[in-house]
This record gives sequence, C-alpha cells and structure tokens, in this order.
Amino acid sequence: MKRAKKEMLAKAGWKTGTVAEFLHLTPEEELYVELKASLSQQVKRRREESHLTQEELARILKSSQSRIAKMERGDPSVSIDLLIKSLLALGTTRREIAKAIA
Repeated sequence: MKRAKKEMLAKAGWKTGTVAEFLHLTPEEELYVELKASLSQQVKRRREESHLTQEELARILKSSQSRIAKMERGDPSVSIDLLIKSLLALGTTRREIAKAIA
C-alpha cells in the first residue's frame, strides 16, 4: 500500500498491517499459508496453459470439478500433497514446483 494511502487511513482512524499481524500467525504459519497459495496459483496457471477446464482436470485426477475449484482458490481443506500431485499430473517438473515455492 502506498504511503499516502496509509497516512490517509491513519488520519481517518484506521489501522494498517499485514495479514499475519491481523491473524496473529507465527512466521512458520505465514510461510505455510504463502506456500499453499503459491501452489494453488500454479495449479490454476498450469491448467489454463494446458487449455483444460476444471472438469477435464478433475477427470484426469479422478476427482470432481468442485474439488479443482477449491484447489485453485486455496481452500484450507486441500492438502499440499494434493496440490503437488495435481501439478505433477499437469506435467509440471520438480524444478518448476521448486521455483513456485521458492
């Protein structure tokens, strides 16, 4: 957020901070959330690059379209394991996965 906007909000009585501060996350929890978000974004990007619909990817993974939607939006019920398996099914290399989480 730009400094001018922060100052304007502060003058209006608002407090600004990070998501981690708001949710009282430990540094490890913050990194975990960022990791899952990055993998979720990568699944969506790879699916779109492959010109697949969520339904088509679901068939490949023997899952459901709604589960793919949850994966792509970073739903907490989706495991990192499932995100990585999905990326591998989409042809993502280990190096590309490592880059996504780095």
